[in-house]
Amino acid sequence: MNQQATLSSSLLAKFPVLEKVRALPKPVLLGAAAAVVAAIVAVAMWSSEPNYKVLFSNLDDRDGGAIVTALGTMNVPYRYNDTGTALLVPADRVYDARLQLASQGLPRGGSVGFELMDNARFGASQFAEQINYQRGLEGELARSIEAMHTVQHARVHLAMPRQSLFVRERQAPTASVLLNVYPGRSLSDAQVSAISWLVASSVPELTAENVSIVDQNGRLLSAPLGEGRGMDADQMRFVREMEQRTVERILTILNPLVGPGNVHAQASADVDFSRREETSEIYRPNQEPGQAAVRSQQTSDSTQRGVNPAQGVPGALSNQAPTNAQAPIANPPQPQPPRPGQPQQPANAQQQQQQQTGTQTPASNLNERRDATTNYEVDRTISHIKQPVGALKRLSVAVVVNYIRDKDGEPQALPPEELSKLTNLVREAMGYSETRGDSLNLVNSQFNDGPPPVPLWRDPEMITLFKTILAWLVGGVLALWLYRLLRRTVGEYLYPPVDPEQAEADRIEAAREAQETARAKEVDRYQDNLERARTMASKDPRAVAMVLRTWMSKDEK
Repeated sequence: MNQQATLSSSLLAKFPVLEKVRALPKPVLLGAAAAVVAAIVAVAMWSSEPNYKVLFSNLDDRDGGAIVTALGTMNVPYRYNDTGTALLVPADRVYDARLQLASQGLPRGGSVGFELMDNARFGASQFAEQINYQRGLEGELARSIEAMHTVQHARVHLAMPRQSLFVRERQAPTASVLLNVYPGRSLSDAQVSAISWLVASSVPELTAENVSIVDQNGRLLSAPLGEGRGMDADQMRFVREMEQRTVERILTILNPLVGPGNVHAQASADVDFSRREETSEIYRPNQEPGQAAVRSQQTSDSTQRGVNPAQGVPGALSNQAPTNAQAPIANPPQPQPPRPGQPQQPANAQQQQQQQTGTQTPASNLNERRDATTNYEVDRTISHIKQPVGALKRLSVAVVVNYIRDKDGEPQALPPEELSKLTNLVREAMGYSETRGDSLNLVNSQFNDGPPPVPLWRDPEMITLFKTILAWLVGGVLALWLYRLLRRTVGEYLYPPVDPEQAEADRIEAAREAQETARAKEVDRYQDNLERARTMASKDPRAVAMVLRTWMSKDEK
Protein backbone atom coordinates (compact mmCIF):
# COMPACT_ATOMS: atom_id res chain seq x y z
CA MET A 1 0.00 0.00 0.00
CA ASN A 2 2.83 2.32 0.89
CA GLN A 3 4.58 1.39 -2.36
CA GLN A 4 1.43 2.26 -4.36
CA ALA A 5 1.21 5.58 -2.59
CA THR A 6 4.88 6.25 -3.27
CA LEU A 7 4.37 5.33 -6.96
CA SER A 8 1.34 7.58 -7.29
CA SER A 9 3.16 10.44 -5.64
CA SER A 10 6.08 10.04 -8.00
CA LEU A 11 3.74 10.00 -11.00
CA LEU A 12 1.98 13.10 -9.81
CA ALA A 13 5.39 14.74 -9.33
CA LYS A 14 6.43 13.88 -12.88
CA PHE A 15 3.10 14.77 -14.58
CA PRO A 16 1.53 17.87 -13.06
CA VAL A 17 -1.46 17.45 -15.42
CA LEU A 18 -2.57 14.39 -13.47
CA GLU A 19 -2.68 16.48 -10.31
CA LYS A 20 -5.06 18.89 -12.06
CA VAL A 21 -7.20 16.01 -13.32
CA ARG A 22 -7.29 14.53 -9.86
CA ALA A 23 -8.52 17.80 -8.47
CA LEU A 24 -11.63 17.69 -10.75
CA PRO A 25 -14.99 16.72 -9.26
CA LYS A 26 -16.01 13.06 -9.37
CA PRO A 27 -19.03 13.53 -11.73
CA VAL A 28 -16.75 15.13 -14.29
CA LEU A 29 -14.26 12.30 -13.94
CA LEU A 30 -17.01 9.68 -14.37
CA GLY A 31 -18.36 11.45 -17.47
CA ALA A 32 -14.91 11.63 -19.02
CA ALA A 33 -14.30 7.97 -18.30
CA ALA A 34 -17.63 7.02 -19.90
CA ALA A 35 -16.78 9.08 -23.00
CA VAL A 36 -13.41 7.38 -23.29
CA VAL A 37 -15.01 3.93 -23.01
CA ALA A 38 -17.65 4.84 -25.66
CA ALA A 39 -14.94 6.07 -28.01
CA ILE A 40 -12.99 2.85 -27.56
CA VAL A 41 -16.10 0.75 -28.25
CA ALA A 42 -16.96 2.80 -31.39
CA VAL A 43 -13.44 2.42 -32.76
CA ALA A 44 -13.58 -1.31 -32.13
CA MET A 45 -16.92 -1.68 -33.89
CA TRP A 46 -15.79 0.45 -36.82
CA SER A 47 -12.63 -1.59 -37.22
CA SER A 48 -14.62 -4.85 -37.11
CA GLU A 49 -17.27 -3.67 -39.63
CA PRO A 50 -16.70 -5.12 -43.17
CA ASN A 51 -15.56 -2.87 -45.98
CA TYR A 52 -18.32 -2.18 -48.51
CA LYS A 53 -17.70 -1.84 -52.24
CA VAL A 54 -19.91 -0.96 -55.22
CA LEU A 55 -21.87 -3.85 -56.67
CA PHE A 56 -23.81 -1.91 -59.34
CA SER A 57 -24.37 1.79 -60.00
CA ASN A 58 -26.98 3.82 -61.92
CA LEU A 59 -29.50 0.99 -61.77
CA ASP A 60 -32.96 1.15 -63.24
CA ASP A 61 -35.79 1.11 -60.68
CA ARG A 62 -37.06 -2.24 -61.88
CA ASP A 63 -33.57 -3.76 -61.88
CA GLY A 64 -32.83 -2.27 -58.45
CA GLY A 65 -35.90 -3.88 -56.90
CA ALA A 66 -35.13 -7.26 -58.46
CA ILE A 67 -31.48 -7.13 -57.30
CA VAL A 68 -32.43 -6.16 -53.74
CA THR A 69 -34.88 -9.07 -53.59
CA ALA A 70 -32.24 -11.46 -54.89
CA LEU A 71 -29.66 -10.19 -52.34
CA GLY A 72 -32.15 -10.76 -49.52
CA THR A 73 -32.69 -14.32 -50.74
CA MET A 74 -28.91 -14.91 -50.83
CA ASN A 75 -28.46 -13.42 -47.30
CA VAL A 76 -26.02 -10.80 -48.59
CA PRO A 77 -26.03 -7.51 -46.61
CA TYR A 78 -26.31 -4.40 -48.70
CA ARG A 79 -26.71 -0.66 -48.41
CA TYR A 80 -26.80 2.42 -50.64
CA ASN A 81 -24.20 5.13 -50.91
CA ASP A 82 -24.81 8.68 -49.72
CA THR A 83 -26.28 9.82 -53.07
CA GLY A 84 -28.40 6.70 -53.54
CA THR A 85 -26.99 5.94 -57.00
CA ALA A 86 -24.92 2.86 -56.12
CA LEU A 87 -25.64 -0.43 -54.36
CA LEU A 88 -22.90 -1.51 -51.91
CA VAL A 89 -22.13 -5.00 -50.57
CA PRO A 90 -19.22 -6.37 -48.49
CA ALA A 91 -15.96 -6.31 -50.41
CA ASP A 92 -15.35 -10.06 -50.01
CA ARG A 93 -18.72 -10.93 -51.60
CA VAL A 94 -18.81 -8.51 -54.56
CA TYR A 95 -17.74 -10.96 -57.27
CA ASP A 96 -19.76 -13.89 -55.90
CA ALA A 97 -22.88 -11.72 -55.79
CA ARG A 98 -22.31 -10.53 -59.36
CA LEU A 99 -21.93 -14.09 -60.65
CA GLN A 100 -25.05 -15.30 -58.85
CA LEU A 101 -27.08 -12.32 -60.10
CA ALA A 102 -25.79 -12.84 -63.65
CA SER A 103 -27.03 -16.43 -63.54
CA GLN A 104 -30.50 -14.99 -62.85
CA GLY A 105 -30.20 -12.50 -65.72
CA LEU A 106 -29.72 -9.44 -63.51
CA PRO A 107 -29.35 -6.61 -64.15
CA ARG A 108 -31.40 -6.54 -67.32
CA GLY A 109 -30.32 -2.99 -68.19
CA GLY A 110 -33.87 -1.66 -68.43
CA SER A 111 -34.60 -3.56 -71.65
CA VAL A 112 -35.40 -7.15 -72.51
CA GLY A 113 -33.58 -8.91 -75.32
CA PHE A 114 -33.69 -12.33 -76.91
CA GLU A 115 -33.62 -13.95 -73.45
CA LEU A 116 -37.41 -13.82 -73.73
CA MET A 117 -37.17 -16.73 -76.14
CA ASP A 118 -35.43 -18.87 -73.50
CA ASN A 119 -38.60 -19.12 -71.40
CA ALA A 120 -41.01 -20.04 -74.16
CA ARG A 121 -44.29 -21.38 -72.85
CA PHE A 122 -45.74 -24.62 -74.13
CA GLY A 123 -48.77 -24.07 -76.31
CA ALA A 124 -48.07 -20.41 -77.03
CA SER A 125 -49.84 -19.06 -80.11
CA GLN A 126 -48.08 -17.82 -83.19
CA PHE A 127 -49.15 -14.27 -82.37
CA ALA A 128 -47.55 -14.49 -78.90
CA GLU A 129 -44.33 -15.85 -80.38
CA GLN A 130 -44.27 -13.03 -82.92
CA ILE A 131 -44.79 -10.44 -80.16
CA ASN A 132 -41.97 -11.95 -78.06
CA TYR A 133 -39.66 -11.96 -81.07
CA GLN A 134 -40.48 -8.31 -81.79
CA ARG A 135 -39.89 -7.35 -78.13
CA GLY A 136 -36.58 -9.20 -78.09
CA LEU A 137 -35.48 -7.53 -81.31
CA GLU A 138 -36.40 -4.10 -79.95
CA GLY A 139 -34.44 -4.76 -76.75
CA GLU A 140 -31.35 -5.97 -78.62
CA LEU A 141 -31.41 -2.91 -80.88
CA ALA A 142 -31.76 -0.62 -77.83
CA ARG A 143 -28.74 -2.28 -76.19
CA SER A 144 -26.69 -1.87 -79.36
CA ILE A 145 -27.58 1.83 -79.58
CA GLU A 146 -26.79 2.36 -75.87
CA ALA A 147 -23.27 1.06 -76.53
CA MET A 148 -22.51 4.44 -78.11
CA HIS A 149 -20.73 6.82 -75.74
CA THR A 150 -23.14 9.69 -76.42
CA VAL A 151 -26.38 7.76 -75.80
CA GLN A 152 -27.44 7.22 -72.19
CA HIS A 153 -30.69 5.36 -72.83
CA ALA A 154 -32.55 4.25 -75.95
CA ARG A 155 -35.95 2.80 -76.79
CA VAL A 156 -36.85 1.20 -80.11
CA HIS A 157 -40.37 0.66 -81.46
CA LEU A 158 -40.87 -1.55 -84.51
CA ALA A 159 -44.03 -1.57 -86.63
CA MET A 160 -43.89 -4.86 -88.52
CA PRO A 161 -47.13 -5.44 -90.45
CA ARG A 162 -48.27 -8.93 -91.31
CA GLN A 163 -47.26 -9.91 -94.81
CA SER A 164 -50.05 -10.53 -97.29
CA LEU A 165 -50.04 -13.09 -100.06
CA PHE A 166 -50.75 -10.31 -102.55
CA VAL A 167 -47.66 -8.32 -103.45
CA ARG A 168 -49.57 -5.11 -104.08
CA GLU A 169 -51.09 -5.15 -100.60
CA ARG A 170 -47.81 -5.60 -98.74
CA GLN A 171 -46.72 -2.79 -96.41
CA ALA A 172 -43.12 -1.90 -95.58
CA PRO A 173 -42.09 -2.02 -91.89
CA THR A 174 -41.19 1.18 -90.03
CA ALA A 175 -39.23 1.95 -86.85
CA SER A 176 -39.04 4.73 -84.26
CA VAL A 177 -36.09 5.36 -81.94
CA LEU A 178 -36.17 7.55 -78.81
CA LEU A 179 -32.72 8.58 -77.57
CA ASN A 180 -31.78 9.97 -74.17
CA VAL A 181 -28.45 11.75 -74.66
CA TYR A 182 -26.01 12.51 -71.85
CA PRO A 183 -26.16 16.14 -70.60
CA GLY A 184 -23.80 18.42 -72.49
CA ARG A 185 -23.49 16.09 -75.48
CA SER A 186 -25.14 15.97 -78.89
CA LEU A 187 -25.39 13.59 -81.82
CA SER A 188 -23.85 14.51 -85.14
CA ASP A 189 -25.51 13.87 -88.49
CA ALA A 190 -23.14 10.99 -89.14
CA GLN A 191 -24.13 9.32 -85.85
CA VAL A 192 -27.83 9.78 -86.59
CA SER A 193 -27.33 8.23 -90.03
CA ALA A 194 -25.38 5.36 -88.45
CA ILE A 195 -28.24 4.62 -86.04
CA SER A 196 -30.73 4.66 -88.94
CA TRP A 197 -28.67 2.19 -90.95
CA LEU A 198 -28.09 0.01 -87.87
CA VAL A 199 -31.82 -0.36 -87.28
CA ALA A 200 -32.61 -0.77 -90.98
CA SER A 201 -29.99 -3.49 -91.42
CA SER A 202 -31.39 -5.49 -88.50
CA VAL A 203 -35.01 -5.69 -89.67
CA PRO A 204 -35.94 -7.41 -92.95
CA GLU A 205 -37.30 -5.14 -95.72
CA LEU A 206 -36.77 -2.03 -93.57
CA THR A 207 -35.09 0.96 -95.21
CA ALA A 208 -33.19 3.77 -93.51
CA GLU A 209 -35.72 6.32 -94.79
CA ASN A 210 -38.45 4.62 -92.72
CA VAL A 211 -36.55 5.03 -89.42
CA SER A 212 -37.51 8.06 -87.29
CA ILE A 213 -35.10 9.18 -84.56
CA VAL A 214 -36.16 11.58 -81.77
CA ASP A 215 -34.20 12.81 -78.74
CA GLN A 216 -35.47 13.36 -75.18
CA ASN A 217 -36.36 16.98 -75.99
CA GLY A 218 -38.73 15.96 -78.78
CA ARG A 219 -36.49 17.11 -81.63
CA LEU A 220 -36.59 15.09 -84.83
CA LEU A 221 -33.03 14.11 -85.66
CA SER A 222 -33.72 12.16 -88.87
CA ALA A 223 -35.37 14.16 -91.66
CA PRO A 224 -38.15 12.41 -93.65
CA LEU A 225 -37.50 11.38 -97.22
CA GLY A 226 -37.55 14.40 -99.53
CA GLU A 227 -37.89 16.87 -96.66
CA GLY A 228 -35.74 18.52 -94.02
CA ARG A 229 -32.13 19.43 -94.39
CA GLY A 230 -31.59 18.22 -97.96
CA MET A 231 -28.05 16.91 -98.23
CA ASP A 232 -26.58 15.11 -95.28
CA ALA A 233 -23.17 15.81 -93.77
CA ASP A 234 -21.29 13.38 -96.02
CA GLN A 235 -22.78 14.85 -99.18
CA MET A 236 -22.06 18.42 -98.08
CA ARG A 237 -18.50 17.46 -97.23
CA PHE A 238 -18.10 15.83 -100.66
CA VAL A 239 -19.34 18.99 -102.45
CA ARG A 240 -17.14 21.23 -100.30
CA GLU A 241 -14.06 19.13 -100.98
CA MET A 242 -14.78 19.18 -104.73
CA GLU A 243 -15.07 22.97 -104.70
CA GLN A 244 -11.89 23.35 -102.63
CA ARG A 245 -9.92 21.11 -104.99
CA THR A 246 -11.10 23.16 -107.95
CA VAL A 247 -10.05 26.44 -106.28
CA GLU A 248 -6.68 24.97 -105.29
CA ARG A 249 -5.95 23.88 -108.87
CA ILE A 250 -6.81 27.34 -110.18
CA LEU A 251 -4.65 29.13 -107.59
CA THR A 252 -1.78 26.71 -108.14
CA ILE A 253 -1.65 27.49 -111.84
CA LEU A 254 -2.26 31.28 -111.60
CA ASN A 255 -0.11 32.25 -108.59
CA PRO A 256 3.22 31.80 -110.44
CA LEU A 257 1.95 34.05 -113.26
CA VAL A 258 0.30 36.94 -111.39
CA GLY A 259 1.94 36.52 -107.97
CA PRO A 260 0.56 35.28 -104.66
CA GLY A 261 -2.32 37.32 -103.31
CA ASN A 262 -3.18 38.79 -106.74
CA VAL A 263 -5.84 36.22 -107.61
CA HIS A 264 -9.00 35.02 -105.84
CA ALA A 265 -11.24 32.21 -107.03
CA GLN A 266 -14.52 30.65 -105.93
CA ALA A 267 -16.21 27.52 -107.26
CA SER A 268 -19.78 26.26 -106.98
CA ALA A 269 -20.51 22.62 -107.81
CA ASP A 270 -23.94 21.21 -108.56
CA VAL A 271 -23.73 17.50 -107.71
CA ASP A 272 -26.42 14.92 -108.40
CA PHE A 273 -26.70 12.40 -105.56
CA SER A 274 -29.72 10.55 -106.94
CA ARG A 275 -29.39 6.85 -107.66
CA ARG A 276 -30.42 5.74 -111.17
CA GLU A 277 -30.44 2.38 -112.89
CA GLU A 278 -31.30 1.98 -116.59
CA THR A 279 -32.00 -1.20 -118.55
CA SER A 280 -32.35 -0.99 -122.36
CA GLU A 281 -33.00 -3.60 -125.09
CA ILE A 282 -32.08 -2.54 -128.64
CA TYR A 283 -32.92 -4.37 -131.93
CA ARG A 284 -30.85 -3.44 -134.96
CA PRO A 285 -32.20 -3.49 -138.58
CA ASN A 286 -32.06 -6.74 -140.56
CA GLN A 287 -28.65 -7.46 -141.99
CA GLU A 288 -27.76 -8.66 -145.48
CA PRO A 289 -27.81 -12.44 -146.12
CA GLY A 290 -24.42 -13.93 -145.53
CA GLN A 291 -23.51 -11.39 -142.83
CA ALA A 292 -25.95 -12.48 -140.15
CA ALA A 293 -25.54 -15.66 -138.13
CA VAL A 294 -27.67 -18.58 -139.42
CA ARG A 295 -29.76 -20.14 -136.69
CA SER A 296 -31.36 -22.99 -138.69
CA GLN A 297 -31.79 -23.97 -142.37
CA GLN A 298 -34.23 -26.44 -143.95
CA THR A 299 -34.35 -27.59 -147.62
CA SER A 300 -37.03 -29.79 -149.26
CA ASP A 301 -36.84 -31.25 -152.86
CA SER A 302 -39.73 -33.09 -154.63
CA THR A 303 -39.75 -34.67 -158.18
CA GLN A 304 -42.72 -36.37 -159.97
CA ARG A 305 -42.64 -38.14 -163.39
CA GLY A 306 -45.55 -39.25 -165.69
CA VAL A 307 -48.18 -37.27 -163.80
CA ASN A 308 -49.99 -34.42 -165.43
CA PRO A 309 -50.08 -31.46 -163.13
CA ALA A 310 -53.34 -29.99 -162.05
CA GLN A 311 -54.53 -27.22 -164.26
CA GLY A 312 -57.30 -24.72 -164.29
CA VAL A 313 -59.11 -22.99 -161.51
CA PRO A 314 -59.55 -25.10 -158.39
CA GLY A 315 -63.16 -26.28 -158.10
CA ALA A 316 -65.62 -28.59 -159.78
CA LEU A 317 -64.36 -27.93 -163.32
CA SER A 318 -60.88 -29.07 -162.49
CA ASN A 319 -62.14 -32.52 -161.60
CA GLN A 320 -63.16 -33.19 -165.21
CA ALA A 321 -61.11 -35.18 -167.70
CA PRO A 322 -58.17 -33.34 -169.17
CA THR A 323 -58.49 -31.85 -172.62
CA ASN A 324 -56.03 -32.15 -175.46
CA ALA A 325 -52.48 -31.11 -174.75
CA GLN A 326 -51.36 -27.72 -175.86
CA ALA A 327 -47.94 -26.26 -176.55
CA PRO A 328 -46.26 -24.48 -173.59
CA ILE A 329 -45.74 -20.79 -173.60
CA ALA A 330 -42.21 -19.93 -174.62
CA ASN A 331 -41.93 -16.64 -172.74
CA PRO A 332 -43.77 -16.72 -169.35
CA PRO A 333 -44.76 -13.40 -167.89
CA GLN A 334 -42.32 -11.87 -165.43
CA PRO A 335 -43.52 -11.29 -161.87
CA GLN A 336 -44.59 -7.76 -161.27
CA PRO A 337 -43.12 -5.73 -158.43
CA PRO A 338 -45.30 -5.33 -155.34
CA ARG A 339 -47.73 -2.54 -155.38
CA PRO A 340 -47.41 0.36 -152.96
CA GLY A 341 -48.85 -0.61 -149.63
CA GLN A 342 -48.56 -4.33 -150.33
CA PRO A 343 -46.83 -6.07 -147.33
CA GLN A 344 -43.34 -7.28 -147.92
CA GLN A 345 -41.41 -10.03 -146.25
CA PRO A 346 -42.02 -9.75 -142.47
CA ALA A 347 -39.11 -8.77 -140.18
CA ASN A 348 -39.89 -10.54 -136.92
CA ALA A 349 -37.78 -12.39 -134.33
CA GLN A 350 -36.90 -15.05 -136.97
CA GLN A 351 -36.27 -14.18 -140.60
CA GLN A 352 -37.60 -16.69 -143.14
CA GLN A 353 -36.66 -17.08 -146.78
CA GLN A 354 -38.45 -19.49 -149.06
CA GLN A 355 -37.60 -20.42 -152.60
CA GLN A 356 -39.96 -22.42 -154.82
CA THR A 357 -39.05 -23.63 -158.28
CA GLY A 358 -41.16 -25.77 -160.65
CA THR A 359 -40.40 -27.24 -164.11
CA GLN A 360 -42.87 -29.00 -166.43
CA THR A 361 -41.89 -30.93 -169.54
CA PRO A 362 -44.75 -31.96 -171.79
CA ALA A 363 -42.88 -34.79 -173.33
CA SER A 364 -41.95 -36.60 -170.12
CA ASN A 365 -44.58 -35.14 -167.73
CA LEU A 366 -41.78 -34.22 -165.25
CA ASN A 367 -42.70 -32.09 -162.17
CA GLU A 368 -40.01 -30.84 -159.73
CA ARG A 369 -40.46 -28.79 -156.52
CA ARG A 370 -37.82 -27.34 -154.17
CA ASP A 371 -38.46 -25.52 -150.85
CA ALA A 372 -35.76 -23.84 -148.67
CA THR A 373 -36.24 -22.14 -145.24
CA THR A 374 -33.41 -20.27 -143.47
CA ASN A 375 -33.72 -18.76 -139.94
CA TYR A 376 -31.26 -16.05 -138.90
CA GLU A 377 -30.36 -14.85 -135.37
CA VAL A 378 -31.82 -11.48 -134.43
CA ASP A 379 -29.22 -8.78 -133.57
CA ARG A 380 -30.32 -7.71 -130.06
CA THR A 381 -28.38 -5.72 -127.39
CA ILE A 382 -29.39 -5.65 -123.70
CA SER A 383 -27.53 -3.17 -121.45
CA HIS A 384 -27.96 -2.45 -117.72
CA ILE A 385 -26.37 0.84 -116.59
CA LYS A 386 -26.12 1.95 -112.95
CA GLN A 387 -25.35 5.64 -112.73
CA PRO A 388 -22.70 6.59 -110.14
CA VAL A 389 -23.83 8.52 -107.05
CA GLY A 390 -22.38 12.01 -106.80
CA ALA A 391 -22.10 12.84 -110.48
CA LEU A 392 -21.16 16.43 -111.28
CA LYS A 393 -23.98 18.15 -113.12
CA ARG A 394 -22.60 21.67 -113.46
CA LEU A 395 -19.56 23.62 -112.26
CA SER A 396 -19.45 27.40 -111.96
CA VAL A 397 -16.17 29.26 -111.33
CA ALA A 398 -15.51 32.96 -110.71
CA VAL A 399 -11.93 34.30 -110.82
CA VAL A 400 -10.72 37.83 -110.05
CA VAL A 401 -7.19 38.87 -111.08
CA ASN A 402 -5.56 42.03 -109.74
CA TYR A 403 -4.02 44.74 -111.91
CA ILE A 404 -0.33 44.50 -112.60
CA ARG A 405 2.04 47.35 -111.79
CA ASP A 406 4.24 48.95 -114.38
CA LYS A 407 7.79 50.20 -113.93
CA ASP A 408 6.55 53.34 -112.18
CA GLY A 409 4.49 51.31 -109.71
CA GLU A 410 1.15 52.37 -111.15
CA PRO A 411 -1.61 49.72 -111.46
CA GLN A 412 -2.33 48.69 -115.04
CA ALA A 413 -4.92 46.37 -116.56
CA LEU A 414 -3.85 43.14 -118.22
CA PRO A 415 -3.86 43.08 -122.02
CA PRO A 416 -6.63 41.10 -123.76
CA GLU A 417 -4.14 38.47 -124.99
CA GLU A 418 -3.01 37.83 -121.42
CA LEU A 419 -6.60 37.61 -120.19
CA SER A 420 -7.43 35.10 -122.93
CA LYS A 421 -4.41 33.02 -121.97
CA LEU A 422 -5.39 33.03 -118.30
CA THR A 423 -8.97 32.10 -119.20
CA ASN A 424 -7.80 29.07 -121.18
CA LEU A 425 -5.57 27.98 -118.32
CA VAL A 426 -8.44 28.23 -115.82
CA ARG A 427 -10.69 26.21 -118.15
CA GLU A 428 -8.16 23.43 -118.34
CA ALA A 429 -7.55 23.51 -114.59
CA MET A 430 -11.24 23.31 -113.65
CA GLY A 431 -12.10 20.68 -116.27
CA TYR A 432 -14.46 22.91 -118.24
CA SER A 433 -17.18 21.03 -120.13
CA GLU A 434 -19.49 22.87 -122.50
CA THR A 435 -21.77 19.85 -122.79
CA ARG A 436 -22.28 19.82 -119.05
CA GLY A 437 -23.13 23.53 -119.03
CA ASP A 438 -20.15 24.79 -116.99
CA SER A 439 -19.60 28.53 -116.66
CA LEU A 440 -16.45 30.57 -116.11
CA ASN A 441 -16.15 34.26 -115.42
CA LEU A 442 -12.63 35.75 -115.20
CA VAL A 443 -12.45 39.45 -114.32
CA ASN A 444 -9.41 41.71 -114.23
CA SER A 445 -9.91 44.45 -111.63
CA GLN A 446 -7.87 46.43 -109.14
CA PHE A 447 -8.02 45.13 -105.61
CA ASN A 448 -9.13 47.46 -102.87
CA ASP A 449 -6.20 47.34 -100.49
CA GLY A 450 -7.88 49.75 -98.08
CA PRO A 451 -6.55 53.07 -96.70
CA PRO A 452 -2.81 53.57 -96.24
CA PRO A 453 -1.43 52.21 -92.98
CA VAL A 454 -1.64 54.60 -90.02
CA PRO A 455 1.51 55.13 -87.94
CA LEU A 456 1.58 53.40 -84.60
CA TRP A 457 1.56 56.62 -82.58
CA ARG A 458 -1.56 57.83 -84.47
CA ASP A 459 -3.60 54.68 -84.26
CA PRO A 460 -6.64 55.36 -82.03
CA GLU A 461 -6.66 51.80 -80.70
CA MET A 462 -3.00 51.98 -79.71
CA ILE A 463 -3.55 55.37 -78.06
CA THR A 464 -6.44 53.97 -76.01
CA LEU A 465 -4.37 50.94 -75.05
CA PHE A 466 -1.47 53.16 -73.97
CA LYS A 467 -3.79 55.29 -71.83
CA THR A 468 -5.23 52.22 -70.14
CA ILE A 469 -1.77 50.81 -69.37
CA LEU A 470 -0.62 54.20 -68.01
CA ALA A 471 -3.70 54.48 -65.77
CA TRP A 472 -3.13 50.99 -64.35
CA LEU A 473 0.56 51.72 -63.81
CA VAL A 474 -0.11 54.97 -61.93
CA GLY A 475 -2.80 53.24 -59.85
CA GLY A 476 -0.41 50.43 -58.96
CA VAL A 477 2.33 52.81 -57.87
CA LEU A 478 -0.12 54.78 -55.75
CA ALA A 479 -1.47 51.61 -54.13
CA LEU A 480 2.07 50.41 -53.33
CA TRP A 481 2.98 53.77 -51.74
CA LEU A 482 -0.20 53.78 -49.63
CA TYR A 483 0.46 50.17 -48.51
CA ARG A 484 3.98 50.90 -47.38
CA LEU A 485 2.86 54.08 -45.59
CA LEU A 486 0.05 52.25 -43.77
CA ARG A 487 2.32 49.38 -42.84
CA ARG A 488 4.93 51.73 -41.37
CA THR A 489 2.32 53.63 -39.37
CA VAL A 490 0.61 50.53 -37.96
CA GLY A 491 3.95 48.90 -37.21
CA GLU A 492 5.16 51.87 -35.21
CA TYR A 493 1.87 51.91 -33.32
CA LEU A 494 1.80 48.19 -32.55
CA TYR A 495 5.55 47.69 -32.13
CA PRO A 496 7.12 50.92 -30.81
CA PRO A 497 10.90 51.18 -31.07
CA VAL A 498 12.79 49.67 -28.10
CA ASP A 499 16.07 50.88 -26.60
CA PRO A 500 18.73 48.13 -26.90
CA GLU A 501 20.09 48.71 -23.40
CA GLN A 502 16.60 48.61 -21.91
CA ALA A 503 15.82 45.47 -23.88
CA GLU A 504 18.97 43.76 -22.59
CA ALA A 505 18.14 44.78 -18.99
CA ASP A 506 14.60 43.42 -19.41
CA ARG A 507 15.95 40.13 -20.74
CA ILE A 508 18.35 39.76 -17.77
CA GLU A 509 15.54 40.57 -15.33
CA ALA A 510 13.27 38.02 -16.99
CA ALA A 511 15.96 35.34 -16.78
CA ARG A 512 16.54 36.08 -13.10
CA GLU A 513 12.82 35.89 -12.36
CA ALA A 514 12.63 32.58 -14.18
CA GLN A 515 15.50 31.18 -12.09
CA GLU A 516 13.87 32.36 -8.87
CA THR A 517 10.60 30.82 -9.89
CA ALA A 518 12.29 27.50 -10.64
CA ARG A 519 14.15 27.59 -7.31
CA ALA A 520 10.92 28.35 -5.47
CA LYS A 521 9.20 25.43 -7.22
CA GLU A 522 12.09 23.17 -6.23
CA VAL A 523 11.85 24.31 -2.59
CA ASP A 524 8.12 23.80 -2.66
CA ARG A 525 8.57 20.34 -4.10
CA TYR A 526 11.10 19.46 -1.39
CA GLN A 527 8.79 20.75 1.28
CA ASP A 528 5.90 18.79 -0.22
CA ASN A 529 7.93 15.59 -0.28
CA LEU A 530 9.12 16.18 3.30
CA GLU A 531 5.57 16.82 4.42
CA ARG A 532 4.38 13.64 2.70
CA ALA A 533 7.18 11.65 4.40
CA ARG A 534 6.24 13.03 7.79
CA THR A 535 2.62 12.23 7.17
CA MET A 536 3.46 8.66 6.13
CA ALA A 537 5.72 8.25 9.22
CA SER A 538 2.97 9.43 11.52
CA LYS A 539 0.35 7.23 9.89
CA ASP A 540 2.43 4.08 9.37
CA PRO A 541 5.74 4.22 11.29
CA ARG A 542 6.31 0.54 10.77
CA ALA A 543 6.44 0.88 7.01
CA VAL A 544 8.82 3.83 7.29
CA ALA A 545 11.08 1.78 9.58
CA MET A 546 11.11 -1.05 7.06
CA VAL A 547 12.07 1.37 4.30
CA LEU A 548 14.87 2.84 6.39
CA ARG A 549 16.10 -0.62 7.28
CA THR A 550 16.16 -1.55 3.63
CA TRP A 551 18.16 1.54 2.76
CA MET A 552 20.66 0.82 5.55
CA SER A 553 21.11 -2.77 4.48
CA LYS A 554 21.84 -1.61 0.94
CA ASP A 555 24.43 0.84 2.20
CA GLU A 556 26.20 -1.87 4.27
CA LYS A 557 26.50 -4.08 1.20
